[in-house]
Amino acid sequence: MCGRFFRHGVTWAEYHAALSLIPPEGVEPPEPAYNIAPTQYAPIIRLTPEGEAQTAGTIQMAPAMWGLVPSWWHQPLKEKKFATFNARAEGLQESNTFRGSFRHRRCLIPASGFYEWTGSKGSRTPYAIGLRNRRWFCFGGLWDRAMIDGSEIDSFTIITTKPNDLMAGLHTRMPVILDPQDYTRWLTASTKEVEDLFEPFPTDAMHAWPVGAAVGNVRNQGPQLIEEA
Repeated sequence: MCGRFFRHGVTWAEYHAALSLIPPEGVEPPEPAYNIAPTQYAPIIRLTPEGEAQTAGTIQMAPAMWGLVPSWWHQPLKEKKFATFNARAEGLQESNTFRGSFRHRRCLIPASGFYEWTGSKGSRTPYAIGLRNRRWFCFGGLWDRAMIDGSEIDSFTIITTKPNDLMAGLHTRMPVILDPQDYTRWLTASTKEVEDLFEPFPTDAMHAWPVGAAVGNVRNQGPQLIEEA
């Protein structure tokens, strides 16, 4: 499970170096965010959808809502009762909700870390988890586009996998974290050619630290949320 994440400020030059992403002219890069939660909008990186002819086949950054709304869903969002902010890697090919996106609409979600809570109910401790030698990285994700009340909504989900040794002490799942050398493969290769990317990220490349309870309120923002408690 991954129900909250954070992202430091990343420059267009950094995005370009990692992904050959061409920044939109006159647009500032996304601002840092330290308490991103389901139903909020966050930037994703994807192949430009068909129909956007001038840039078709290139990589673009676009805002999307966290919590995938499948293309076949046409009811008001308030009537959607199933959670889709995470997608289990093991069941993507069989899932009516995620199968189409896994085949045709994979994306990257820029992040600098994520949060998990551990402990007994009523006294749970939040932890921030990040990479030791990288300010930012990308989760493996899926996106989709649905027509709701006459408007197109782009949305995404973060794929989860079994935990590594670090995460096993905090949760039974962890997000799929991709190495930069695999970003393009994740976006462009066939489903069979990306299944090896679901292996948990190496334990020795990650670290976790306790943070304050303020992160539990989605209205709280700011870099102080990731300071060690």
